[in-house]
Amino acid sequence: MVDVNEALDALSRKPPRVAATPRRALVVGAAGALGAAVLEQLLATRRFDRVGALVEQMIQPAVHGFAPVHDDDMALFAADTALVVFDRRRSANGREAAFTSPEPQGLPALAQRLHDGGACRLIVVVPHTPSLLPMALQQGLASLDEAAVAAFGFEQLVFMRMAQNERAAVGLDAPRRLARWMLSQLHWMIPQREQPVRAETVARVAAALALQLAQAPQRTRVVPATLLWQAAQRQHDASTLVAQWLEAS
Repeated sequence: MVDVNEALDALSRKPPRVAATPRRALVVGAAGALGAAVLEQLLATRRFDRVGALVEQMIQPAVHGFAPVHDDDMALFAADTALVVFDRRRSANGREAAFTSPEPQGLPALAQRLHDGGACRLIVVVPHTPSLLPMALQQGLASLDEAAVAAFGFEQLVFMRMAQNERAAVGLDAPRRLARWMLSQLHWMIPQREQPVRAETVARVAAALALQLAQAPQRTRVVPATLLWQAAQRQHDASTLVAQWLEAS
């Protein structure tokens, strides 16, 4: 027979607190300005136990929570969320040479290794200023094999595509191509702080996605250009915008 006092006492006790599983994120492609911004934003959230970046040569970490990860150690690092960033490699101070710079045609093989290494969420980040990229990189990004990546079975898969479609100019006559080019150059006349989409904006949205995807329904998504534009206008509200989009998508 159940003792009434014992039963009431059991009901009054608080349930044991379940320790949260430490989160880890891995950035592949921190050699460019966009990849560096994504890495910086992830570290700034202070919500990940560790934030790693894939490197070609080992470097000494100088930031708390940051871990350089060699290709052979991806599985050991055990990131639950991976971000693959495609961008032009820069050489501002020489340190970028240590970071891996992925190629678009290698995305399916890279995605498989990330999935096999334990990543259940993948975010593919593409620059939103394609006119500033080398032509070979532009062509590679235009032909990303997204279906092959989706076939690996990630719980969450997000593509942040180009906001501009450079291929739309193909087939236009010479005067229209010239007019299109002249219009595309007008962004240089706009103060940088007022440009609709910058690397920092894309990085903030990517970091917010990395944090919130774990609570969202499992599926493959494509970030609309409008979301990035809205994030650019509301400088400190990317997290709310991403939460609303994930709820609606």
